[in-house]
Amino acid sequence: MRPKVTSFRDLTLLEMGEEIIVIACDSLGAIGSKESDLVKASGNIVGRFTVRVPLMEVMAAGAEPLVIVNALSVEMEPSGREIISGIREELTAAGLADIAITGSTEENMLTTQTGVGITVLGQVEKAVLRLGRAEAGNYVYCLGRPKVGNDVLNSTVPDIPLLRRLLAQSWISEILPVGSKGLLYEAKQLAAGAGVKFSLNADLEVDVHCSAGPVTSILVAAKEERMADLARLSDLEVFRLGMLHR
Repeated sequence: MRPKVTSFRDLTLLEMGEEIIVIACDSLGAIGSKESDLVKASGNIVGRFTVRVPLMEVMAAGAEPLVIVNALSVEMEPSGREIISGIREELTAAGLADIAITGSTEENMLTTQTGVGITVLGQVEKAVLRLGRAEAGNYVYCLGRPKVGNDVLNSTVPDIPLLRRLLAQSWISEILPVGSKGLLYEAKQLAAGAGVKFSLNADLEVDVHCSAGPVTSILVAAKEERMADLARLSDLEVFRLGMLHR
């Protein structure tokens, strides 16, 4: 039977009976150790920060990651191998060391700038898919101040262990990793996916339009006021961003 293919926000869903394959991807360019890279970083850092974006998106949907696909626009030696080592380190830190990794590198042309694309495939039962579960009356919180570029490299950012702790809380309706489009855009996407509206708090000490780069922020929709609980779960700054309503 051919799977039913749909999309939800940035995710692609392949529905096969009661099982759903969740697919997420992310790309990186001009960050690395090559001559023309605009932000200098090791290949290891590039691998770790790029894989974590689709990995967290898949896991936030409730899916268990199955396969990592890397499309590297660099040569295998030494750049590609360094990036892949970073991917493996991030998976190990997430408790996912045994996941299959496949991909390709550029061996025909000399490259002077780093380019990376990563796709993550995960699987989840339809009944436990964690998409569109937010509802009117939920508080929307942000964990982690948005950062991009060089600011990311020396900062504490959300990680997979934190995501797992959030997934374990029954009072959390939905979790949404934030990327380059910023907090306000993603909060509105969270609301739209649940068929409700989002109201932004008036006095926020955080830039809701700033890119959050490789998931330097996470949105959480909670069933009640949980600022103190979220602060206990994480060392990151916590902001009450707004509320969902009809």
